Amino acid sequence: MGALALAALLASPLAWSHGSVTPQAVDIKDLERLGDDWREENPYRDHPQQELAIDIGARAYNSNCAACHGLEAKSGGIAPDLRELENGAWGDEWFKELVTNGAERNGRVLMPRMSDYVSQEGLWAIRTWLETVSMETTGQ
Repeated sequence: MGALALAALLASPLAWSHGSVTPQAVDIKDLERLGDDWREENPYRDHPQQELAIDIGARAYNSNCAACHGLEAKSGGIAPDLRELENGAWGDEWFKELVTNGAERNGRVLMPRMSDYVSQEGLWAIRTWLETVSMETTGQ
């Protein structure tokens, strides 16, 4: 067996080790509803429901994002390390753009439009949790 074929064979389990990327439902019943129009900035930041959003966001991240972006947002190299996502308005703009439009390159979907599967509330809750593990917040 050639070296290239052997490398492909050994690497193939790694490609499947992240499991299913089928979006999972997010329980947002206790979060304030945000309406149909997407907010420009994270509405749960410095909000009375921030801690609740963090808890919901952590669970939602683990079931919808960790397969590609890694546990605790620490990328294993498949997708960007979300701990590097900037906090505040600029990071919100980037986050909103990706979750509402997805990402593709050369016709290949790199990230689906998560807003097709997860509500605005669920996605902003994920963003709220991401801010707690960001390199800005943790000083890494």
